Amino acid sequence: MGASATAQFSTVPSGHFPPSSSLSIHKVPLTSSIFPRSSCAAGNSFTRQVWGAINAKSRREMRDVVRVEMFGQLTSGLETAWNKLKGEEVLTKENIVEPMRDITRALLEADVSLPVIRRFVQVVSDQAVVTGVVPGVRPDEQLVKIVHDELVKLMGGEVSELQRFYAALGNKSERKGDSKILEFDATDNLALNDSHEFEHNRLPPLVSALKASAEEEDAASFHFPGHNRGQAAPSSLAHLIGSRPFLHDLPELPELDNLFAPEGPILEAQKQAANLFGASETWFLVGGSTCGVQAAIMATCLPGDVLILPRNCHISAISAMVLTGVVPKYIFPEYAPEWNIACGITPSQVEEAIEELEMEGLKPAAVLVVSPSYHGICSDVGAITKLCHKKKIPVIVDEAHGAHFGFHQDLPISALAQGADIVVQSTHKVLCSLTQSSMLHRSGTLVDRERICRCLQTLQSSSPSYLLLASLDAARAQLSDNLGIVFDESIELAVETISTIKEIQGVSVIDISNFPKFCAIDPLRVTVGVQQLGLSGYEADEILYRDFGVVCELVGTRSITFAFNLGTKREHASRLVSGLKCVAERHSDNDKSSANEVSRGFGIINCMQMILSPRDAFFAPKRKVSIEDSLGKICGELICPYPPGIPVMIPGELITESALKYLLNLKGNGVAITGPSDHLLSSILVCETNSN
Repeated sequence: MGASATAQFSTVPSGHFPPSSSLSIHKVPLTSSIFPRSSCAAGNSFTRQVWGAINAKSRREMRDVVRVEMFGQLTSGLETAWNKLKGEEVLTKENIVEPMRDITRALLEADVSLPVIRRFVQVVSDQAVVTGVVPGVRPDEQLVKIVHDELVKLMGGEVSELQRFYAALGNKSERKGDSKILEFDATDNLALNDSHEFEHNRLPPLVSALKASAEEEDAASFHFPGHNRGQAAPSSLAHLIGSRPFLHDLPELPELDNLFAPEGPILEAQKQAANLFGASETWFLVGGSTCGVQAAIMATCLPGDVLILPRNCHISAISAMVLTGVVPKYIFPEYAPEWNIACGITPSQVEEAIEELEMEGLKPAAVLVVSPSYHGICSDVGAITKLCHKKKIPVIVDEAHGAHFGFHQDLPISALAQGADIVVQSTHKVLCSLTQSSMLHRSGTLVDRERICRCLQTLQSSSPSYLLLASLDAARAQLSDNLGIVFDESIELAVETISTIKEIQGVSVIDISNFPKFCAIDPLRVTVGVQQLGLSGYEADEILYRDFGVVCELVGTRSITFAFNLGTKREHASRLVSGLKCVAERHSDNDKSSANEVSRGFGIINCMQMILSPRDAFFAPKRKVSIEDSLGKICGELICPYPPGIPVMIPGELITESALKYLLNLKGNGVAITGPSDHLLSSILVCETNSN
């Protein structure tokens, strides 16, 4: 890392310092994260010492507020890390885990981008472990020295300034003796308010603004919504969820900012999210990832443009093509027949699709990748992005099921970290925002941000729910406050559960070895196969729900998928295992052929043929025919089992016998089918053409 590394830091204007005044420690607001929550009460004099030195410098000497603030943040994390190493004889892989988490949090709070943090922490950790015993130097001193030296490199080599800080640290520690207790200095001139105000100010920005506005006393409200801060809340719902959700269900009041022209708490919340996820810019979505995928396609494609995308894309991509007039170039995804699961797309498939278009004199406006799949299977987004960027083709990633990626060493790498241009994430799936809330992230310069803004304003509600928006801010804060460790227990529980399930005779579990062309699988998405028991997924799911109260996320013809998350309880995982053991014992003697016969089918999407574009088919004249008479005609409506939300028939495609049989099989097994005008599937709308 050289001087250029500083360009990777966020240059978002800091809220920690007044924009026009000289830096003075008493002017730092209480929301400033240079005072970690764990050390504020103790005075954190180590940080004050460093900031005292900074305050003594002239403004001219301080080249970059972000750099100085970042170093101040890190000293706070170092003090905490220093104390945790007291009494240790040597740095080890085990005893540096907690100190490195403190340093990670400090860097994150200092607005350093996540990819930079990861590289920095990895380098420091590697050096610390190989250092060994250094005569006369304690492990805590070793760690501080390693961090100091790497920080010098990271910040562009300003060795003299940082060495002065490091020397001051050493001198002060010598004066304090072996205790390493850095006492409060009365000359620090820091004004601390009471702990209640501090607790209020540490709330995420949008959550804090919503709390302040909702709890304003004696407000005479003459604005929407009609329940008037819960005064007229419908009693049936109020009895169910209480009155406080209504109190905080507020409209676009001035103090709450404007989603489409943010300048206050929404803007700050989105900036903090962008920093955390490693994006250039982040937008909050109240229309789910459906809205995000639609906006991404509208922002990259013009009417008549070609979009490369997998045939097992989400229904939102199809509706986007209807809205925009984009023409699809489908890639038929890799298919695992033994599981009856469509996977993702490979770099070679994308390259082949681009070359086929080039032979026709065409260039795709964008490439859409769905990764991970509903079952957690990850495509090689990095390789796909690399080959697309060589041709200046933007890459959109529908990462609805992967908002948690990159936040634990055992989780797959996020699409943003692999260079994708637009990434859409359902923050409500594995992360903890409210249902229907999502985020859209932009990176790089291939996609115009203004087009994204215009598309989102077109697609999103003009009356966004501030409960949804605040939940996104809160979910981001939950992740930030526990960076690197928040998924420890969930992943450990999922891994234990998978290991136990694999021991059950007749039950199998998907792992990455089942999909050799793909690079990773989400450890929190547990897909269990029951075909060896002679059962379909639907039959096994019915038993688990009826007899054990186990509710799955997704049912397939041959499998059941269970989503582990931050709220998954060990007791519930044990119940799942017990239920599967019981199912296996009851059905070990079943006839296997019947289940296999029922479960053939999902691969039919790889055989569909497009006759009309989705938009042309959507607006074409239509007529209703019986399902028997629809064979060979052009489908006029979108027919989609949900979940998983992957269309079996898309407007403009030729209706095949295998597709009809598959849909009727799903319907017979109780799967919800969305889209058709006849929910009984006794008839289908077809397009009226000269030959149809």
